[in-house]
Amino acid sequence: MKTVEKKTWPEYFQAIMDGRKTFDLRLADWEIEVGDTLILKEWDPESKDYTGRELRKEVTYVIRTKEVEQWDMFTKDEIEEHGFQIISFAGK
Repeated sequence: MKTVEKKTWPEYFQAIMDGRKTFDLRLADWEIEVGDTLILKEWDPESKDYTGRELRKEVTYVIRTKEVEQWDMFTKDEIEEHGFQIISFAGK
């Protein structure tokens, strides 16, 4: 298990902090696995600096969309026409 730090813009950081956003969409140019710890560090894009606020989240699920054709749920044409939606919902 490892710890990974990532920048998060203020509006997304606050939504995660408030419990309204329970997912994170990232370019898959780095590795993360279930059980890893994701440290989200609030980043102000205007000042181009960290605000000092951070959250620690345990990774409980990972979907890699590049593997989606192996799921046999959607055709390549359907994916190209419609794209994807990432949907968050409350637990319990």
